[in-house]
Amino acid sequence: MSSHSVQRRKTTRSKSKQQQQQQTPNVAENLFESANNEQNERLHFRSRSATSVATAATAAAAAAPVNCNSPSPLCCNGMLPTTAVSAMLNCCRDINCHLNSPLRGSVERSRRSESRQSFLTSETSKPTSTRTTSSPTPTSTSKQSRSRSHSRSRSSSRSCSCDVGDSSNTVSPHKQSSVSASRVGRAKLTVSLHIDLISWGLFVLAFVTRFYKLATPAHVVFDELHYGKYISLYMRNIFFFDQHPPLGKQLIAGLVSFAGYDGNYTFTRIGSAYGPNVPVFWLRFLPALSGSLLAPAVYNLLLEARLRRWSAALGGLLVVLDNALLTQSRFILMESMLLLATTVGIACLLRFQRCSLGSLKWLSSGAAAALFLACAGCIKYVGFLAIALAGYLICRHLWKLLYDATLTNKQLCMHAVGRLLLFVGIPLAVYLGVFYVHLRTLHRAGPHDTIMTSAFQASLDGGLASITRGQPLEVVHGSQITLRHTHGRTCWLHSHAAVYPVRYKDKRGSSHQQQVTCYSFKDVNNWWIVKRPERDDLVVAEQPDAIKHGDVIQLVHGITSRALNSHDVAAPMTPQCQEVSCYIDYEIKMAGELLWRVEILNRQTEGDNWHAIKSEIRLIHESTGAALRFSGRQLPSWGYNQHEVVADREQLHQDAIWNVEEHRYTKTQDQRERERQLLSAEMIPTKRTRLSFWSKLLELQTKMLWHAKQLQSHMYSSQPHEWPLLDKGIAYWLDDNSSAQIYLLGNVLIWYLASAGLIIYATLLIFYALRRRRLCFDVSTSEWRRFLSAGDTFFVGYLMHYLPYFFMDRTLFLHNYLPAFGFKLLLLCFVLDHLDYLLRRHCSGRGLHLLRLYRLMLLLWLVAVAATFVKFLPLSYGSKKMSAQEIIDLRWKDTWDFILQKNYALH
Repeated sequence: MSSHSVQRRKTTRSKSKQQQQQQTPNVAENLFESANNEQNERLHFRSRSATSVATAATAAAAAAPVNCNSPSPLCCNGMLPTTAVSAMLNCCRDINCHLNSPLRGSVERSRRSESRQSFLTSETSKPTSTRTTSSPTPTSTSKQSRSRSHSRSRSSSRSCSCDVGDSSNTVSPHKQSSVSASRVGRAKLTVSLHIDLISWGLFVLAFVTRFYKLATPAHVVFDELHYGKYISLYMRNIFFFDQHPPLGKQLIAGLVSFAGYDGNYTFTRIGSAYGPNVPVFWLRFLPALSGSLLAPAVYNLLLEARLRRWSAALGGLLVVLDNALLTQSRFILMESMLLLATTVGIACLLRFQRCSLGSLKWLSSGAAAALFLACAGCIKYVGFLAIALAGYLICRHLWKLLYDATLTNKQLCMHAVGRLLLFVGIPLAVYLGVFYVHLRTLHRAGPHDTIMTSAFQASLDGGLASITRGQPLEVVHGSQITLRHTHGRTCWLHSHAAVYPVRYKDKRGSSHQQQVTCYSFKDVNNWWIVKRPERDDLVVAEQPDAIKHGDVIQLVHGITSRALNSHDVAAPMTPQCQEVSCYIDYEIKMAGELLWRVEILNRQTEGDNWHAIKSEIRLIHESTGAALRFSGRQLPSWGYNQHEVVADREQLHQDAIWNVEEHRYTKTQDQRERERQLLSAEMIPTKRTRLSFWSKLLELQTKMLWHAKQLQSHMYSSQPHEWPLLDKGIAYWLDDNSSAQIYLLGNVLIWYLASAGLIIYATLLIFYALRRRRLCFDVSTSEWRRFLSAGDTFFVGYLMHYLPYFFMDRTLFLHNYLPAFGFKLLLLCFVLDHLDYLLRRHCSGRGLHLLRLYRLMLLLWLVAVAATFVKFLPLSYGSKKMSAQEIIDLRWKDTWDFILQKNYALH
């Protein structure tokens, strides 16, 4: 064969290679489209020999570049290897894959030795800059394949996903070492500054809308009545009780303290004018700033969720254009701070899950996520739902790591322990620190301390100490005491001259004895006298006869002088328990059963002697073995609507625990003189007692979680099923001189489309799952992972923040829905982004008009959202005096209860 023919054949082969490289994208797309129809070949992969696999892999590599999104018949996990070795080692990293065989170790070691040799060769040789030719030589091709394999082996140890590097991104070892060296040199001398103009633009836009006329109206608006009062009490160190954690109130109180606010303003009612010394702007500054930062925070969270920049910017813009989020951010309310902490915490968590274990970015992102999520839980208890969502995402990610064959058991344990320390240790430390500051700051008694136990009140300056000065510590024979229900409702053991009715409404009979109840107010009828059964007098001797654990006593009512009694008669409201009464001798052969045994429950810390205030006791009826208990039932009008007290044979009950609050000794035997002393007794304030931080924290947590004050009804309350479609709002404020008002109402177009986005996502999720069960892949692998990731973060987050309200027995309002609405808004942005992806993927030729039409409709919808936002701005700012007709024009739904001044009719 002549040399000319050989040269012509080489030239022809080089041209054919160039054509193959130019047709690479089309070949990759054809492979992706035909992969769904080649399931039989994928199923018979295991029966192939190593030689056939290597040959097929080499042929496929020559035909097309690597495409991560196209499932290949040569790989069980849908990956297309470039070489036979890559097919055996990098195709699948699932520990359940048949490729993870004992042969893997030997081949892996040989590949590492080859990589080291190539690296040493590249270090010894001089780096030269060569221009890439159109027809690469076999030597350069082998070097690129080895560097590509080396980069894949390094990236596989950092991620549990099957990622294959693109051939266009491969760099030779010579260039890689020189580039890395130059980057290190520049890093020591330069500082790079990255500014995201979209993020800053969203912040500026939100800042303008939130801070516009922030001090208007200069009146108390809705829940500012409560939160403003709490902040004022913070300024004066007066204890208050709130059912939510105190972090948000602490931050506002700390800010206004620099503005010179002394806390002397009393928040009397909604609509009352602020005094001239009240810094209204600074009281509302922190919620408004949090609302301004929420828009860029949502934008960055969507970027962390792998959404495209336009859809992430859309999410931030929708936050700015929602009227409910605007209204809630402009007043002394907690929701804007809660939403900001939740959003930033979830964004940092998503970044944390993509970082390599132990790196600085891994530590900083994890600590930031745990810190912000802890702050969300310390602002309102609903923030713990965000912590629960983070726990779900972390457990889901750890479960995926179990399938990573490149991770050892030690590394898996380090992953688990590291997350446990970050996301349990940091929130717990923050929570305890917030309450430590809370309890140390509020050291003075106030109007709310009566809900706490006697021991807690005694630890406050001027609290229970105001009625305990000089009172004796030990309870003895002849002690005059008041018995307080220790846990649960604040009430005292009480009796009065009235008797039980002869028969109740259900025709049951009673003993017709003197009533014994639990009364929620301080009253002279709360006094009882402790008496030894064997003694007739009630006077305390010179040597007091102390009552100890296990002693049997009688309790004599101070005013009526009748002894506490119980017998085998059904209680009026709780018939399964015994009636408790003060014994009246009707001479009907029904003897009194007046003996009670004292059991001191905390005698390990307080000793065997019965002490006032701190000793928690249980009174056991000697005849029947029943314990004196607060039942929680309210008596009818014949019992003056006081609470029922019973004797329950089930002794181990928290409502059967009592403690002595007020205590003094009886000095006279004369009953009239004793009654006069009881009626005229008054104590003088004294120093407070001591109670440990852990005891106070435990008691406060118990009260906050289980015994919070419940609002029975409200005209603007709503039910959870009314929230998604915005059936009802809340009137926040009304001007006295006009119909100008503030009304909490969301942007209708955003709320309705977001609700539709939930349905679309759920429908697509079911559709994709069923189709993939039949091996029909409608979206690429990367998009499917992104779809599931959005579902884990946004869809599950919405359900976790919304569904619990259906099981709450309390009065609810529209603002309770805002945390769930935040996740629904995020999911809407993903759905819009995913629909755009589907149209770009499946529409070609004339079908591109559908994509253009979709984007045009999206743009028109956004314009309509902005117009609706502007139209309802008067209800968000409350600064415009509107006529009755203007208010009626804004009433788009009949369930919206706008307020009109007198002499105006809504219909």
